[in-house]
Amino acid sequence: MTDSRTAVLDDLEWRGLIAHSTDLDALRASMANEPITSYVGFDPTAPSLHMGNLLQLLTLRRLQLAGHNPIGLVGGATGLIGDPKETSERTLNPQDIVHGWVERVRGQVERFIDFDTALANPARIVNNYDWTKDLNTLDFLRDIGKHFPVNRMLGREVVRARLEQGISYTEFSYVLLQSMDYLELFRRYGCTLQTGGSDQFGNITAGVELIRRVEAAKVHALATPLVTKADGTKFGKTETGTVWLDAELTSPYAFFQFWFNADDRDVMQLVRYYTFRTPAEIAALAEATAERPHLREAQRALADELTTLVHGEAETRRVQEASKALFGQGELASLNGETLVAALREAPHVELGAGEPMPTYADLLVKTGLVASKSAARRTISEGGGYLNNVKVSDPEFVPGADDLLPGGALVLRRGKRSFAGVLTAGS
Repeated sequence: MTDSRTAVLDDLEWRGLIAHSTDLDALRASMANEPITSYVGFDPTAPSLHMGNLLQLLTLRRLQLAGHNPIGLVGGATGLIGDPKETSERTLNPQDIVHGWVERVRGQVERFIDFDTALANPARIVNNYDWTKDLNTLDFLRDIGKHFPVNRMLGREVVRARLEQGISYTEFSYVLLQSMDYLELFRRYGCTLQTGGSDQFGNITAGVELIRRVEAAKVHALATPLVTKADGTKFGKTETGTVWLDAELTSPYAFFQFWFNADDRDVMQLVRYYTFRTPAEIAALAEATAERPHLREAQRALADELTTLVHGEAETRRVQEASKALFGQGELASLNGETLVAALREAPHVELGAGEPMPTYADLLVKTGLVASKSAARRTISEGGGYLNNVKVSDPEFVPGADDLLPGGALVLRRGKRSFAGVLTAGS
């Protein structure tokens, strides 16, 4: 058992998931001695967590699987303040909105750690609003604020970046609240490890220092790297914005496609970061991908595993079926309507309003951008390359009717084998 408790550090190092830490040798010794309690915090500054937060959830899950005690913290208090950004002051959200987001984020966190009380190390979830809502200003300044030298706070990178344009006292003080969280969890549950992203390492180590000053105790900090692409840009954004874990904000189809479209240069790092495959399994996958890159085996494995983890097996099957059917390898009429419409919204598409007449097939090819002109549409059709719902179309003046609509009120146009687009009607 001791080996499994400490082997998680070796696994995190092998995966490249330790960007910063305080004292790994001391942390390893603590883990060998007994299961430790660790936590990671999530501020509800949006109605959902995103793929960057997912890396922290999976790190917490790895620690629990190794026998340690996980705490997921939802920042009902810190979410009202907002961690300072390097670019500008955050807009403070109304309290009722933040409290609503707390419950949504709590539900997402709960899906990734195990709360089964039959376990020796069931998970726990907490809300820092519980220990801050009744805290008065004088006690906060005396008990917490006196341990934070202003000169050291001014030296923090994010504060330095904001000094010229200005930073509010509210955001300047955020680090005190997060540090107090660590202290509170140390006192309540014996928590001795906080993990987070590398951009949070300054906040995390401030909590380590607060506990040292107040309790004369040694605790630990560990930060994962910022996930970037091979070209150095930040990973986790698409043309349509952030990749969310909430299916209402990022559909399971779009979520799957995000991972499936990972660059060949990035995919094996992402497999190490985000999957639970063993080193031997990852090595085999890397070899297969290098030998047959056109099959995108690593991308498919990554997309399958993460979509199942976040959205469940049933949604993953629907996405897989839709992906095949859209390229003529399955029956479109049997697809789930929501999945089909979500897939078409990610592709070139045109939306027809209520009462708007249906254009001819040739006009639809032009409107969706599958061809550049009406003459190109006629040429595509005459050469046998035009399809409606995977059925070849021979008449450019054909007007699709109600009987042609697929589940969700959609039509699928395809040019050749690779290019498809959608037509969404008012009922889609």
